[in-house]
Amino acid sequence: MSRVAKGARRSPRLVETPNTSGAYPRLSDDQIATLQVGGHRRAVHRGELLVREGHRSDEFFVILRGMAAITAQDETGTPRLIRVHGPRRFLGELADLEGQAPFYTAVMAEDGEVLAVPAKRVRRLVEHDQALSDLILGAYLMRRSLLIEEGAGLRIVGSCYSPDTARLREFAARNRLPHRWLDLDRDRNAERLVRRFGLSTEQTPVVIWGDQVLRNPTTSELARLVGLPVGDTADQECDVVIVGAGPAGLAAAVYGASDGLRTVALELTAVGGQAGTSSRIENYLGFPAGISGLDLAERAALQADKFAARITVSAEATALESEGGRHLVRLADDTCVSCRAVVLAVGARYRMLSVPGIARFQGNGVYYAATHQEALMCGTGAVVIVGGGNSAGQATVFLASHGNPVHLLVRSDNLGKSMSRYLVDRIRQDPRVTVHLCTEVRETCGDDELKAVVAEDNRSGRRFQINTSSLFVFIGATPNTGWLNGVVALDDHGFIPTGADAFYPGNDLQQLTSPRRPFPLETSRSGIFAAGDVRSRSVKRVASAVGEGSMTIRQINDYLSI
Repeated sequence: MSRVAKGARRSPRLVETPNTSGAYPRLSDDQIATLQVGGHRRAVHRGELLVREGHRSDEFFVILRGMAAITAQDETGTPRLIRVHGPRRFLGELADLEGQAPFYTAVMAEDGEVLAVPAKRVRRLVEHDQALSDLILGAYLMRRSLLIEEGAGLRIVGSCYSPDTARLREFAARNRLPHRWLDLDRDRNAERLVRRFGLSTEQTPVVIWGDQVLRNPTTSELARLVGLPVGDTADQECDVVIVGAGPAGLAAAVYGASDGLRTVALELTAVGGQAGTSSRIENYLGFPAGISGLDLAERAALQADKFAARITVSAEATALESEGGRHLVRLADDTCVSCRAVVLAVGARYRMLSVPGIARFQGNGVYYAATHQEALMCGTGAVVIVGGGNSAGQATVFLASHGNPVHLLVRSDNLGKSMSRYLVDRIRQDPRVTVHLCTEVRETCGDDELKAVVAEDNRSGRRFQINTSSLFVFIGATPNTGWLNGVVALDDHGFIPTGADAFYPGNDLQQLTSPRRPFPLETSRSGIFAAGDVRSRSVKRVASAVGEGSMTIRQINDYLSI
């Protein structure tokens, strides 16, 4: 640790942040004693730096005496106080647990004493000590959400009309990276920030974090900046490669690694897949109060890491080849992974709404996910949601709970046709939600930003306008299988048939390495399996995707023993 010239000084107004959200629990004597094994106590002084934003820390800190101030930089580079920790509280948030660079700075506000524990030991304790795991992981997940709401962390500066700006914002949001977007066309601070670093507006979009500046970075470069697992997979060999890290892929990674298989999972954008965009999943077994898709994904990724599965983000699979009982997955960066079996869990991407003028509002008023990040951008204004499935229902309940008046537009005449009953009931009981059945969007209005949506009642032909700056679209999905054409059999809609369905007369892609029946989740090519939403005739639910992901590993073990 080092001294800093401008530490957070104790003043009468500096008081400990209350634990109203459950994000700042105190450790018991027994828990401190457990952490102290392998750790050590040391005296600290006012102004002493414990954690520095953007710089990885190898230690986990518990405050024993004194107060620690947690700060984050604003656009001018000035530290902004966001919370204060006192005795028996621990520092950190999700980045510390995952070995990433922290999105906060911690400095002692007065003299005191801390318990410093090697971060690796804390990760092992979280993997094996249930009570400590629940306490630390629960607090860290909540703190990450609070940092996102507070606009801490990265600064993404760029125009709302720039596709690269939208790409960087989506990557940050889907990976739950605390950040704030500064719109070059509307925010006066945006141009000032760019000039402070000696850049011109023509060099945007840029990502700024502390004194680090990335000019229009690739998603891989942004991932490396914050410490997300982006690795060189060239010439790597393993037992199982999982393409996609949604619920099915994460389940396959957990079960594969726990069975002793050398397991690699490749994900293009962020762990969690489409489920990661769900604000709250309330019908998943074991979570009676519900859980957000992002929290579920974070927990699954930590569990996979516990068993030494390797999950790599910003890894785009572009080709799949098979020869001599081995498979080769080629990536967009010209690297490849060789393996004995493949699980295709690439899921599906949301179908875009085909409406005149909608393209210019993508990511700037038109959204295909409803997480805390999008909710912050909506403010308190009215929102329009299009869709009749569970994703639309979950978004409706979530945004209404934030106080937004919600207009739900459903093409069918029955809200319960494709939506779970518990969501239908909650929507009908919520006075903030107006349901429009047999209704479709016909037009989006606005110049620089979305101003209104024109909808049509298909029964009467009547058109009406809803003033809104936020349109959410959940109208189904298309499979991410374009790169698999000619590799495995696909059905008429692009989904992957498995088992007996994959073997039919005239299918020249069917290939088994031995005269046997295909496994239920095996594709038309031997040793290549499919699970989750990408599989033909699959049940589009998180629980079924998790089940299929785990089932593929059992079938792969049987396949490898042939």
